[in-house]
Amino acid sequence: MKYRRLGKTELKVSVVGVGTWQFGGDWGKDFTQQEVDAILSCAKDLGINLIDTAECYGPHHLSESFIGDFLSRNRREDWIVASKFGHMWHDTWSNAWNTNEVRVQLEESLKALQTDYIDLYQFHSGTDEAFDNDDLWTMLDKQLQSGKIRNLGISIGSNDNLNQTAKATEVNAKAIQVVYNRLDQTPEQRVFPSCLEQDLGVLARVPLASGYLSGKYKPGTVFEDKVRKSRNRDEIDEKLRLAEHIAQTEVPHGVGMAQWALAWCLQHPAVSCVIPGCKSVEQVEANAQAASLDLVKDDHPSAWTN
Repeated sequence: MKYRRLGKTELKVSVVGVGTWQFGGDWGKDFTQQEVDAILSCAKDLGINLIDTAECYGPHHLSESFIGDFLSRNRREDWIVASKFGHMWHDTWSNAWNTNEVRVQLEESLKALQTDYIDLYQFHSGTDEAFDNDDLWTMLDKQLQSGKIRNLGISIGSNDNLNQTAKATEVNAKAIQVVYNRLDQTPEQRVFPSCLEQDLGVLARVPLASGYLSGKYKPGTVFEDKVRKSRNRDEIDEKLRLAEHIAQTEVPHGVGMAQWALAWCLQHPAVSCVIPGCKSVEQVEANAQAASLDLVKDDHPSAWTN
């Protein structure tokens, strides 16, 4: 495994992390605690140290609760835990952006995660109106001072949201999370230059383009999970056709497409870490192999230095 510094934080993150939206049940599989334990234990053995989750990955903080159960039986200090705020999914799903609602979300996340602190607490795909709320950031700063949050971040909903990215330093956020993959290079135009200018860490989410870059699916594949089933059929087929072309023309012989796609993201000087989801130990092992490809350099601008 290789490690890079996450922007202006003091965090040393593995270049491959674990995304955990799937633990909430939206991607066609319901998880057991035993399965989550196996995935996270395997990740630890491979040198992965970052877990990315959110308050609304499953009802009643389901993903965070799985992670918290695991952390309660393992060394919390071995992990960098990133979570998010801005939505509530109890009996129903809703946006929750006012200061009091976010304060409640933080306490619920800490309880679910069975921890006293969250390493990176991220504004979660909110509007500019919700973002431009001084009272919210004042409250979060107090949580930083109390130690419940170690660092603030912004998970931008649009991967071209320069407003929130450009104001990151102003609100004391030190990392940006954004959709970035071989099929969607939009952040390279405006978001990444701003991140480099401010020395913000970057977590690249959806680095396998919702599985289209995994090498497992061909054009015409019918998805049954909640997320992909709701997407436009023509758009899915177009992306799968493009992924097939990339596999034939860009991926070196003998290299798995998923590993190549993750390593491709890590070539960009702004990117600190990719956070692919994984449904099995085998997928964790495959994802981790991306760190060893020649595309991922030790002398990368985001590499950790003492």
